[in-house]
Amino acid sequence: MRRVIVLGSTGSIGTQALEVIRANPRRFELVGLAAGSNAEILGEQAARFQVEDTALGAIEAEQLVRDVEADVVLNAITGSIGLGSTLAALKAGRTLALANKESLIVGGDLVLAAAAPEQIVPVDSEHSALAQALRSGGPGEVRRLVVTASGGPFRGRSRAEMTQITPAEALAHPTWDMGPMVTTNSATLVNKGLEVIEAHLLFGVDYDDIEVVVHPQSIVHSMVEFVDGSTIAQASPPDMRLPISLGLDWPHRVGGVGRPLNWTEATAWTFEPLDDEAFPSVTLAKAVGRAGATFPAVYNAANEQAVAAFHEGRLPFLGIVDTIARVVDRHEPPEKLTVESLAEAESWARRTADRLIVSV
Repeated sequence: MRRVIVLGSTGSIGTQALEVIRANPRRFELVGLAAGSNAEILGEQAARFQVEDTALGAIEAEQLVRDVEADVVLNAITGSIGLGSTLAALKAGRTLALANKESLIVGGDLVLAAAAPEQIVPVDSEHSALAQALRSGGPGEVRRLVVTASGGPFRGRSRAEMTQITPAEALAHPTWDMGPMVTTNSATLVNKGLEVIEAHLLFGVDYDDIEVVVHPQSIVHSMVEFVDGSTIAQASPPDMRLPISLGLDWPHRVGGVGRPLNWTEATAWTFEPLDDEAFPSVTLAKAVGRAGATFPAVYNAANEQAVAAFHEGRLPFLGIVDTIARVVDRHEPPEKLTVESLAEAESWARRTADRLIVSV
C-alpha cells in the first residue's frame, strides 16, 4: 500500500490520478490533496476520499508535503510555482511523481542536487515512455532519445500560414485534453522544447542526442535508439492514466488502467521531421538548456506571460515564441544559482516580456 499526496488535484492530471487511486484501493491510499484555487472541488474530493489533510495554493501545498506522511507525492501543479513543492518532496524523502515539468526545468541543478537516485519518476507521457524504454539497456548503450510530438493543431502549416491564428484555434488540440497553458504550449511546440530540457535533466543525455519527431497519431510516446541500431518504443493509445499509474507505483505496472492497442485492426503510424522554421521553439529550448543557469527559468516565465497576452488579444500567435527569444537574448544570468536568484530571474523575465508585449 502506497500512501499518496496529489498536488493539483482539480486539474486534468490530478483528477485522472484520483481515478487510478479509486480503482485500486488495495494498492494506493490517498492521504493528502492540494489545489490551486478551486476550494469547492477540493472539498468535494476530500469528502469523497475521506481525506483530512488538504491545502489551497502553492505555499500550503509545500507545507502539506512537509507535514503529511506519504510514500509518493504526485506534483501536477501547473507552472514554475510548483518548484517549492518539488523541493519539499525531495527533501522529505518522498518519491516524486513529476507531472510539473516546469519545476525541474526551472530548478535544474538545484532539483537534481536535492534528488536521490531514482527519486524522481516522470509522469509526462513522453518521459514515462523514455524511462520504460531505457530499462532495455545500460547508459553506455544509448545512442539517442527520440521524443515524439503530435505536431499540435497547426502541423504542416508554414510560418506565413500562422499569422492569423486565434486563441480558439490554438486550444483545439487534435489528441489531448489539457488546460489552456499546456494546450497553447503544444500549439507553439514550446511544450516540446520544455520536454527536451526535461529529458536532458532526467536522463543525462546530451542535447545533440535528443531529437524531436512529429508523430500525429500519438501512439508511440517516445523511443530510445541504442548503439547496436535497435530502437525501443513505448506504444499505447493516448491515455494519461498509464504514465500516472507508473508514476505512483514505479516500476510496477497497475493492471487495467488503460486499454491496449488492437493489433487485429489495420492501422498506420507516420513520423515526420520537425519544421524548425515554422516552430523554432525547440531549437531555442536546446540553446537555453545548454546555457543552463537561470536561462530555462527565463524561457518558461517569458512563455507564460506571452501565452497570457495571446489569449487576452494583446499578442499574435507567432509573437509568443518571438517574445521568448527576445527576452532570452536580453538575459544576464546571476553568478550563483539559488532559489532566490531563480525567483529574481523569473520576475525579471516576466517584467521584460510584459514591456516587449506592450511595444508590439
